[in-house]
Amino acid sequence: MTKRARPEDAMPTLVNERLRIWGQCVRKQRVQQNITARDLCARLDISHPTLQRMERGEASVNVGLFLAAFHVLGILAITAPEPDVALWQMDSPNIRSRPALNEHDDGYF
Repeated sequence: MTKRARPEDAMPTLVNERLRIWGQCVRKQRVQQNITARDLCARLDISHPTLQRMERGEASVNVGLFLAAFHVLGILAITAPEPDVALWQMDSPNIRSRPALNEHDDGYF
């Protein structure tokens, strides 16, 4: 059974924009490095339609594939740097993802 992708409008605008930029990075670097679509597909073990969706920045593409493409293209450290250690260590303080909008907003989604 195939998975249904979330509708694009169900994703936050910022996420869609970041995916679109990631797709542009994959395409630009692939072309600049003279890597054919066929070769990149083979390196990532994906189909050509999947690469096309990736280069368009579609949310249906697994984020792991984007990261793998960045790695193959040699741009992983630039496009998706490792998060600050305080964000993933168990004993790190709680860091809010966004500030409260007003005194009644606790900032929870």
